[in-house]
Amino acid sequence: MQLNLNELLFSGQTPGAVATDAGMTVLRVAAGLMMAFGHGFDKLPPSAGFVGMVEGLGFHSPELFAWMAGLAEGIGGLLLAAGLLTRASAAAILGAMLVAAFVAHGGDPLFATGGPSKELALLYAAVMVPFLFAGSGRYGVDAMFRRQEV
Repeated sequence: MQLNLNELLFSGQTPGAVATDAGMTVLRVAAGLMMAFGHGFDKLPPSAGFVGMVEGLGFHSPELFAWMAGLAEGIGGLLLAAGLLTRASAAAILGAMLVAAFVAHGGDPLFATGGPSKELALLYAAVMVPFLFAGSGRYGVDAMFRRQEV
């Protein structure tokens, strides 16, 4: 396949599906691992302080919702990184991030220098959308199951 510089820079097309899948794999693995180890596993098991914070947000079953947040971010992040149950994992993380942005950080600004904001939660939410629609791509565990079905 021959590709000229003009096509590469301006066509909106990648040189091939392999390049797209490779790029999406890097994003999926990085986002999943950062979510799991940077946010999720810190919440498991939920501490009394985290449960109290969730209760302060108005949730009627704060311990249940604290577990849900920790599992969505921790286990969901690992599953996302592996490309296993990718759409379900992305949906769980997306839901948790929307709650984080609009409930936990509801009164915070979109951007803040050195303070709480909605920015990181919305960034993680946006990263989940392509995986919700496209799944793991060719380099995830889900793809191995797809190949066996054929």
